[in-house]
Amino acid sequence: MPHLSLHDSQRRATVPFTPLDPEHVKVYYCGPTVYDLAHIGNLRAMLTADVLVRLLRHLFPRVTFVRNITDVDDKITARARANGEDIATLTERTTQEFHADLAAMNVLPPDIEPRATHNIAEMQDLIARLIENGHAYAADGHVLFSVASFPSYGALSGRDPEELVAGARVEVATYKKDPGDFVLWKPSDTDQPGWDSPWGRGRPGWHIECSAMSHRYLGESFDIHGGGSDLLFPHHENERAQSLCCFPQGKFANYWVHNAMLLVEGEKMSKSLGNFLTIRDVLAQAPAEALRLLLLGAHYRSTLNYTLAGLQEARKTLDRFYRALAAGPVPDTDVPEGVMKALADDLNTPMAIAELHALAGQALAGDRAAAGALKAGAGMLGLLQEDPEKWFKGEASEEDAAIEALIADRLAAKKARDFAKADALRDQLQAQGIVLEDNKDGTSWRRA
Repeated sequence: MPHLSLHDSQRRATVPFTPLDPEHVKVYYCGPTVYDLAHIGNLRAMLTADVLVRLLRHLFPRVTFVRNITDVDDKITARARANGEDIATLTERTTQEFHADLAAMNVLPPDIEPRATHNIAEMQDLIARLIENGHAYAADGHVLFSVASFPSYGALSGRDPEELVAGARVEVATYKKDPGDFVLWKPSDTDQPGWDSPWGRGRPGWHIECSAMSHRYLGESFDIHGGGSDLLFPHHENERAQSLCCFPQGKFANYWVHNAMLLVEGEKMSKSLGNFLTIRDVLAQAPAEALRLLLLGAHYRSTLNYTLAGLQEARKTLDRFYRALAAGPVPDTDVPEGVMKALADDLNTPMAIAELHALAGQALAGDRAAAGALKAGAGMLGLLQEDPEKWFKGEASEEDAAIEALIADRLAAKKARDFAKADALRDQLQAQGIVLEDNKDGTSWRRA
């Protein structure tokens, strides 16, 4: 079994992964803020986590994967107000939509999925501890973390605090001792969600939420914290600071895994450019596995350019893989060594997919052991989970009987040597998007 290496953002190097407890690996990923449909940029982080956790479960006896839901946030409040609905209705609906979209993408659910609103007491406990330790202060109904009190602030993102503040949009407020100090607790108006606290009725800052939830479910030290590179600063930097100040004997996260962002047709995704794509937008154009393969076709730390042409190419690749599976019996086999070696090398999914291409070629040439290895290797990437016939034909429908009848008519015409009619029937089916494949056992069909 190959030894796993991961690129750790804090060490700024790809290093061997050594779990704190080889019998129990613990992983935390930042989940969604639930006020809208998830987009394909969100999906890239979820897919990175999914492949990582699948691999860890293959390598280690026990893995606990925690991914949170942020269901208290000013964006949520603003959207609920704009929609004319209450916050609970909005967050419950969008959480269910998030779950449905990830299930469609064959992203496995986390072991634990805490919600911020269910962990307010834990957040308040951490805030009180920070005040007591001299790392936070109350001012004008707020509680703020004192960046100057933590000398290694900036170690995760690799910049000093002054550079971080200069390069960020920092809220200018008279109650701050230092411009870089960030909010742990803030007061709530009557139309904003709020909870009673020693500092007045209010709501948590975003950063303290993940510190509280990761501590509750994984403890003072756990193995891997992950998310998109956009979270590196300030979110993950601030999480690290407040968690280590609360529990200075702990490690908080021992490894940090960050995926790069993606472009859409060569440009940054934005609503103003009209290229903002939700998961559902793409699934209306292609099967979920095609989108999954496209996103895994680039290394998670490299910028990915999503294109419609790339999506179509991914579907063609899957057609080839499924034809390799459909060519005969598929034996159960272990995950092939080449796929495991690729994934153990910092989740090198492009290399793993190259291994699948080679196995598909062997399977199409008649090697059924290679077909079994293709199936097993693809399973580590969450791919080739469909029945090949269903992949090519789609869900069974009344239209299938009409297609089968036309194919039977064509075969009868060929037997009668009426090749003009046979060709006309093939053209008719092709016009309906039906591709025929003649072989020694008869004629099979699939939707183009």
